[in-house]
Amino acid sequence: MMTESNKTLLSFVIPCYRSEHTIEAVYREIVDVVSENESYDYEIIAVNDCSPDQVWTKLISIADGDPKFKAINLVRNCGKNIAILAGYHFIHGDYVVNIDDDYQCPVNELWKLLGPVESGQYDVATAQYAVKKESWWKVLGSRINASVARNLLDMPKELFFENFVVMKRFVADEMRSYINPYPYFEGLILKVTKKIAMVPMQERERGDDQGTGFTFRKSFSMFANGLTAFSVKPLRISTVLGSVFALAGFIWMVVIIIRKLISPAEIMEGYSSIMAIILFSSGCIMLMLGLIGEYLGRIYISINHYPQYTVRETRNINEE
Repeated sequence: MMTESNKTLLSFVIPCYRSEHTIEAVYREIVDVVSENESYDYEIIAVNDCSPDQVWTKLISIADGDPKFKAINLVRNCGKNIAILAGYHFIHGDYVVNIDDDYQCPVNELWKLLGPVESGQYDVATAQYAVKKESWWKVLGSRINASVARNLLDMPKELFFENFVVMKRFVADEMRSYINPYPYFEGLILKVTKKIAMVPMQERERGDDQGTGFTFRKSFSMFANGLTAFSVKPLRISTVLGSVFALAGFIWMVVIIIRKLISPAEIMEGYSSIMAIILFSSGCIMLMLGLIGEYLGRIYISINHYPQYTVRETRNINEE
């Protein structure tokens, strides 16, 4: 008979927000699926991201009945990415599995997702959903974020990260070493490894009718993180745009001078077009200044050691 010490340990990390009606079903499915294979054992790290519902009460109840279920309660809402990184600080497994708390991740396909990573050919495997079971604006936001990652982080064109991911332990260890307050999940993975597999599977419907807690504001915040966290390309683009507008203004000035020299009596018309150009260029300048200000603000917060998260209490976690 195989002993516990000989088993491969899987660490499931679950960020929890507005999931009091679904988290128990997610937990039961993990236990059932891992129990199918005697070569594996599990630990579950569920992070309550200051959810406004009673999910923490649910997490305590599950943790009291299963010592392998570890619950972390954050003081404030920090966002999904930080909640995941908080969970990484308490993992002990050989492989780390990221899943959502809403029952949409097909945990029954776990072995299919784990295979490419266990083979040694890949360091990370992510689900590839043919159809997304989400609102149109959330799908659009995910596509925009992926486009940002491709252009700013040199992410492969065909790669798209989903909510169901398996990775080797060293990848999670490297990711959790990031201590600044604006983590970008895709960027952190790509900084560690490019050996990433995509595994086709079907996403499920959400396990309740409560709707997602991932708002438009959070989607935009993730977009801003992807834009500024791991690349200075936006600043370089601003420099190029500034140079283009400066050159265009210089050429236009030369044209005006030449026309005046050729026809001194000519009345220069085009007030509307000139005003349009001024307003457009001024808007671009303000946008560039705002972008620079965003960078400076993040630098200021980072050098002041603003904490990513603060833990209020835990269950089944060794304080050491």
